[in-house]
Amino acid sequence: MREPGRQGRPRKFGSPLEVAVGIRLDDVDVPVRIHPHVDPRVIAQAQGVERVDGDPLELRIEKAFAESGGSEDGGVSTRVLGTFLSWMQERRGDVFVVATANAVERLPPEFLRKGRFDEVFFVDLPDDETRRAIFRIHLARRNQLPERFDLAALAAATEGFSGAEIEQVVIAALYTVFAASADLTDDALLAEVAATRPLSVVAAERIQALRRWAAGRTVPAS
Repeated sequence: MREPGRQGRPRKFGSPLEVAVGIRLDDVDVPVRIHPHVDPRVIAQAQGVERVDGDPLELRIEKAFAESGGSEDGGVSTRVLGTFLSWMQERRGDVFVVATANAVERLPPEFLRKGRFDEVFFVDLPDDETRRAIFRIHLARRNQLPERFDLAALAAATEGFSGAEIEQVVIAALYTVFAASADLTDDALLAEVAATRPLSVVAAERIQALRRWAAGRTVPAS
């Protein structure tokens, strides 16, 4: 939801989805969890957003609704899921719903049927150009001049890395050079890259299965 006083403040947008819908996704995250520790306030949150026209609502749905319907919670998850789906179908307010999930196989099929969302996007691991941009962002955030680094070499070395893993490369390298009273260099970053086993290696089978699921079912995005 909007913070007080944010109305009228100019916003900068980054990803193609943010540009397309005119919102910053990191500004509107509403983390909720339904199962196994049910928090029915998700409905109140959604209805509260509806009362403020134009507010977006982002839900991490596999954390909120995954595996609902078990006997563990006496059917509360199922009822909350049904109520939320009804709200999505019948809402009258000007609300833009963005749902994110890393484990689509855990989602109830009701979420994936045609028409539930206007479109389903698949965001794969970042490509070379995106990895350069991620390095540039995280170096600049930590008071390092991106121009001092060979971003092309760093991007090439981190093929298969996620954005979070690239961020941790930068953080770990900074800790290493700080302990040695040295400056951050390409070599320090590349050493951390070499010491990292990204999820694309550790969970290669799962990622390939997700890509196979997404092929033909989703719109590619980056």
